[in-house]
Amino acid sequence: MKTFSATPADIDKKWILIDAEGVVLGRLASIIAMRLRGKHKPSFTPSMDMGDNVIVINADKVQLTGDKRNKPNYWHTGYPGGIKSRTTGQILEGAHPERVVMQAVKRMLPGNKLSRQQMTNLRVYAGAEHPHAAQDPQVLDVASMNKKNTRSA
Repeated sequence: MKTFSATPADIDKKWILIDAEGVVLGRLASIIAMRLRGKHKPSFTPSMDMGDNVIVINADKVQLTGDKRNKPNYWHTGYPGGIKSRTTGQILEGAHPERVVMQAVKRMLPGNKLSRQQMTNLRVYAGAEHPHAAQDPQVLDVASMNKKNTRSA
């Protein structure tokens, strides 16, 4: 028996729609990262972009456990003394709450060229609308997969 190694002709990408309302951020991000890499498929090949296209809606309604809402997120402007920070709660309530989900998923993927390519298959929207209805995405109900995936506000 030979080891199967996928080629670009073997790859079958699907569109997945995930509603993030009330779902715990870390659990959501790990499921999205697995779908983006394609590890849920029996034909998974680590060196190929086998993952599905993932659409996440209601990213502004994602839940955080513990005191993570007050956790500071740092970045540097590139100038001397240019370190800045915002808490996760401030980012979620600000103009771009989808960045919290994007960053969580990005940090669960390996740091290489392939994972940067796989991140382009992720679309995150703060509200309930998305422009990908023509792709006819399949709904993946993350909240019902495990009772620990949800948390009341």
